[in-house]
Amino acid sequence: MGGYILAIDQGTTSSRAVVFDGDMTIAGVGQQEFTQHFPSSGWVEHDAEEIWRSVLATVRTALTKASVSAADITAIGITNQRETTVVWDRKTGEPLHRAIVWQDRRTARFCEELKEKGLEPKFTAKTGLLLDPYFSGTKLSWLLTNVEGLRARAEAGEVCFGTVDSWLIYKLTGGKVHVTDATNASRTLLYNIGENRWDDELLSILDVPAAMLPEVKDCAADFGVTDPAVFGVAIPILGVAGDQQAAVIGNACFEPGMMKSTYGTGCFALLNTGTDRVASSNRLLTTIAYRLDGVTTYALEGSIFIAGAAVQWLRDELGFIGVSSEVGALAMKADPNQRVYLVPAFTGLGAPYWDAEARGAIFGLTRSTGPEEFARAALESVAYQTHDLLEAMKKDWNGAADKTVLRVDGGMVASDWTMQRLADILASPVDRPVILETTVLGAAWLAGSRAGIWPDRKGFAERWRRDHRFEPAMPQAERIAAIAGWHDSVSRCLTKRR
Repeated sequence: MGGYILAIDQGTTSSRAVVFDGDMTIAGVGQQEFTQHFPSSGWVEHDAEEIWRSVLATVRTALTKASVSAADITAIGITNQRETTVVWDRKTGEPLHRAIVWQDRRTARFCEELKEKGLEPKFTAKTGLLLDPYFSGTKLSWLLTNVEGLRARAEAGEVCFGTVDSWLIYKLTGGKVHVTDATNASRTLLYNIGENRWDDELLSILDVPAAMLPEVKDCAADFGVTDPAVFGVAIPILGVAGDQQAAVIGNACFEPGMMKSTYGTGCFALLNTGTDRVASSNRLLTTIAYRLDGVTTYALEGSIFIAGAAVQWLRDELGFIGVSSEVGALAMKADPNQRVYLVPAFTGLGAPYWDAEARGAIFGLTRSTGPEEFARAALESVAYQTHDLLEAMKKDWNGAADKTVLRVDGGMVASDWTMQRLADILASPVDRPVILETTVLGAAWLAGSRAGIWPDRKGFAERWRRDHRFEPAMPQAERIAAIAGWHDSVSRCLTKRR
């Protein structure tokens, strides 16, 4: 065996494989998109077999680009799109329905029925989640009800359920292993995150047979070895985490009070609360950040629906920029005396507002408002939304008040202007890492540390390097006035005025 680690990053629109060398440097990358299926309005599905084929293809590409063979890989780490639901035949490995993707909304009415029965507090107390079609449990319940014969087969132990990590591990091990990790289990609406077990009461409410559930392991654990028929050699699978949790790990946010925020189309922010399982009073999610050596670390999670998508809107719908990378330079030219606010509620507002019916608006327009001011307002909206998440987190957990360290990743963080404005609005330093591929790095570290060839948690945190620290520079009075204007703008978009 060599000193290389293979990280598989199975995402919503594409699969990637990354080979890291012994110095934790990227040696080779493979990426391949796959088909998105939309069988009905609000429904989103994936072909699990196509996902599997895309993973195999990207692994082979990454190995070739790294100029290594499978025999040089010491261990494999996996990170994946969370909540997407797969069911398959335990013996043959044949998928019994297309995977239902986390974005799918087909169970919205079912979730409302459960809420009407007063069951949401029970689910939240046990899982840290809200009753929403986003999570796996109601998707699985739908499959059991609507796929002919599936429930009877599941009760007989003939069917496996899993999120994408479980599906890939089953395929990689030649059908020998049916497992998941604690972070993925925590997103199912079926897992008691306080007791670290599948919850019999919740299984009963959603009518899910326990026989179809995977075994839950730590994030760094023995998840089986690959069948030699797959890559020609048996490679241990030693690390697994859902994508947002893998980004927490890849950013080395191991101390309570540390926070990572990933800026892509939307934004996911997770605040490490240590061993404290903080119940949110502000409609944030309580989730498992990671479980290592049997010890569970929790996080508060908030989601912003529109982050980079606001820049895409400027580019595609308004035509103000040709490519997304131009937005920062355009924003820098904005008139500093104009205070223009964009509330990007194109698909409603996420945490902490959770107003699905809210719609976007622009406030503060004058005759001299132009593309520059629109660009600045779009980028500032990301900073303001992050501020609201952080403030909600502080209210939920007093320990966050003075300890927050924000580490960022995702496509938007390449813009210096955006990151500086983020630091200004948060009144907190923002650290941009040297390695922006934090999700795959997190999965790789889980495997590499478990294999004993990468540093332990302390050593990995010490090796984490920032590219740049953005220090807040905005005068306090200006910051307070800017945030007040944002909150006034948001209040005008909410369907239920506060």
